[in-house]
Amino acid sequence: MTLTVLQVSAELYPLVKTGGLADVAAALPEALAAQGADVRLLLPGLPAFRESLTGECALAPLALPWAEGRAVLLRGRLAGMGRTVVYLLDAPGLFERPGNPYADETGQAYADNHRRFALLGLAAARLAEGLDARWRPQVVHAHDWHAALSCAHVAASRTRGRTQARSVYTVHNLAYQGLFPASQFEDLGLPPEHYAVEGLEFYGQVSFMKAGLHFADALTTVSPTYAREIQTQAQGCGLDGLLRHRAGVLHGILNGVDYRVWSPAHDRAIARPYSAERPEGKSGCKAALQQECGLAESPEAPLFSVVSRLTEQKGLPLVLQTLPDLLAGGGQLVVLGSGDAALEAAFAQAATRYPRQIARRVGMDEGLAHRIYAGSDVMLVPSRFEPCGLTQLYGLSYGALPLVHRVGGLADTVVDCTLEDLDAGTATGFVFNDHDFVEFGRALRRAFVLWRRPEMWRGVCATAMRQQFSWEASARRYLEVYRQCIGSTA
Repeated sequence: MTLTVLQVSAELYPLVKTGGLADVAAALPEALAAQGADVRLLLPGLPAFRESLTGECALAPLALPWAEGRAVLLRGRLAGMGRTVVYLLDAPGLFERPGNPYADETGQAYADNHRRFALLGLAAARLAEGLDARWRPQVVHAHDWHAALSCAHVAASRTRGRTQARSVYTVHNLAYQGLFPASQFEDLGLPPEHYAVEGLEFYGQVSFMKAGLHFADALTTVSPTYAREIQTQAQGCGLDGLLRHRAGVLHGILNGVDYRVWSPAHDRAIARPYSAERPEGKSGCKAALQQECGLAESPEAPLFSVVSRLTEQKGLPLVLQTLPDLLAGGGQLVVLGSGDAALEAAFAQAATRYPRQIARRVGMDEGLAHRIYAGSDVMLVPSRFEPCGLTQLYGLSYGALPLVHRVGGLADTVVDCTLEDLDAGTATGFVFNDHDFVEFGRALRRAFVLWRRPEMWRGVCATAMRQQFSWEASARRYLEVYRQCIGSTA
């Protein structure tokens, strides 16, 4: 029997993306389908999705838990996104807005986010109840806090005897929990008893994240190490007790890479193609990136890069602290991203002071991100914590050696350039343990030392580029989790 799975997400690459969630939401369904699952997507009716929907059919209106507004569930496909069927929650009063999926153009979170994403969860439950007479999911897989109420609504529907579907909840970042005042619980359309310690209540507030963690039949997160870390007080964000209680159904499944998108051998966004076997094109990509960013066109200068949200969590104060050492060693730096105003200003000031060595670009430019991976020698990912991280995986693919803090998925995917690993041919980057200026500086110096040994550097780059983190293995693990949930070995 074919397994039917509904994936619920607020983002989907390339139409709506604020981070790695969009990449996962796009790649995982295709990987599951390649292994025989019947996978469909449920997305909010954001303008980019609404404009790309083709062959649409209105399934049914959705009754809102509050008085005003309207919502209709549409079925169709997204232009350029293959044959995957998509359900779109068409609610113009909630989703036809500027900005990103969660905040306006000034970065201010929408005041009715609790309604917007509660309705997404309610729509998932209605599909699990059979709203589409032609298709019904056995498993509802919700991604991050925006979709977490899917698990609570499915559990409520099951209690009422309206569905037999099970739910899986994936934590992409435990630090972003979807917290709202308790007074807004009545807008969520859930049974009153769900506002409880064994439910959505979290220190007097409503927590969407906790709803997913409590009501889902299985929990996953995006790397094995992060699955262990979030059960500790240090990284549990106040939810470590609940996670330890549910440890028996918590699985760490590493994110994958869609190598059709992230491979320098056939990436049309970069200056020249190259590969581990034919690496010559990388030097051309570096020269093109230096020219594009106004840096000195010097092949001898190691080019370090940051492609990231500019937040303290990403460890970027460490980069700022070590800039004198990086520049003194003859290095260059490219920074792409936006976020914390103080970090933005600090990098902008550094770029103004050293325009031939430091370049700073604001926002998230997908094409430029590809060119940065292709042209860089080292990707800096010194995150304080990191559930999985995709930056280091893309860096490996493009031969931009990751320099990372040993946490979460960074620890699971990068092998430090120790003497033993260099000798064994397994080294792929630079790893530091303690999250402080001293340890980060030592890792930076190791990068410079290896750079001065070109033959060794080329060998590590070749090893890095041969690493495989495809979605195939991850999809197999997810299918195992789904089957455990529904008690099937099919």
